Amino acid sequence: MDLDAYASVHRPTWERLDSLARTRRLDAGQADELLELYGRASTHLSVVQAQDPDGPQAAGLSMVLARARNRITGAPSNASAGFSRFFLEQLPAAFYRIRWLTVLLGAAFCLVAVWFGFWVNGEPEVLASLGTEEQMRAYAEEQFTGYYSENPAASFAGQVWTNNAWIAAQEVAFGITGYFVPYVLFVNAQGVGISGGVMAAHGELDTFFLYILPHGFMELTAIFIAGAAGLRIFWSWVAPGQRTRLDSLASEGRSLFTVAAGLVLVLAVSGVVEGFVTPSGLPHWLRLGIGLLVLAGYWAYTLILGRRAVAAGATGDLEAHDAGARQLTA
Repeated sequence: MDLDAYASVHRPTWERLDSLARTRRLDAGQADELLELYGRASTHLSVVQAQDPDGPQAAGLSMVLARARNRITGAPSNASAGFSRFFLEQLPAAFYRIRWLTVLLGAAFCLVAVWFGFWVNGEPEVLASLGTEEQMRAYAEEQFTGYYSENPAASFAGQVWTNNAWIAAQEVAFGITGYFVPYVLFVNAQGVGISGGVMAAHGELDTFFLYILPHGFMELTAIFIAGAAGLRIFWSWVAPGQRTRLDSLASEGRSLFTVAAGLVLVLAVSGVVEGFVTPSGLPHWLRLGIGLLVLAGYWAYTLILGRRAVAAGATGDLEAHDAGARQLTA
């Protein structure tokens, strides 16, 4: 079938349907016409998709039908509805789809960090290569804890938030390379492990965990989430399935950049914890409890709302119009 010829024949119907869908007030006759044309155009879309499901004709007609359907059903299209859809459907669905990869990256990160920690603590020559004994002792006894309180809490929280959000955004953006995410996670795991090894070598391992865990529970999880999103984007063009690589990459990219946007908020919370809770004089059990509560809140949001959203068909992708669906072309 010649799709261009088919579109040329039926384009007046599609354009009339689009015009009616955009009309602010419809009389009874126009409403009946809208319903009739909607049925016809739905049949036309089935024919077009059978020939070229990802082509411009199908994309443009789908957008017209979506607009007409919203007009027929009276579906709201306003800012509050958009925010609700983002936080209750798109974001939790995007988090939920990468939950297992998030856990896997977290486990790999911990294994690397533990290995480096044992290596530094168990090999005196490795510890000596990091600095003099006086320098290492000063780090373990003063500098490690001092880092969290040397600046005002508010400015420190903002600095941490900005830095971590930037790292997370880079993981998502450059995940397509395939090597950036493993590199970033390895370097950070190495740093955490070495720090823990130095602290353990000087009898301060309890201090290490008491200061890193309150904010680290969520902060590190956010880095794993961003890494999982980046790797999913990489895999979308390596193994696109039945879609073209470009379509697969575009769809996954839009869905998983939703993750980057959501992590800005997640990391803002962990930044507040790091700036105000970690260096505070609160009891250790309370500081750790706050960190665990934040982490539990994230997983409850992801597993409960995310499972529900995915079951309803959400993927985290944008709506057709926001995703840049193309207009009908001749």
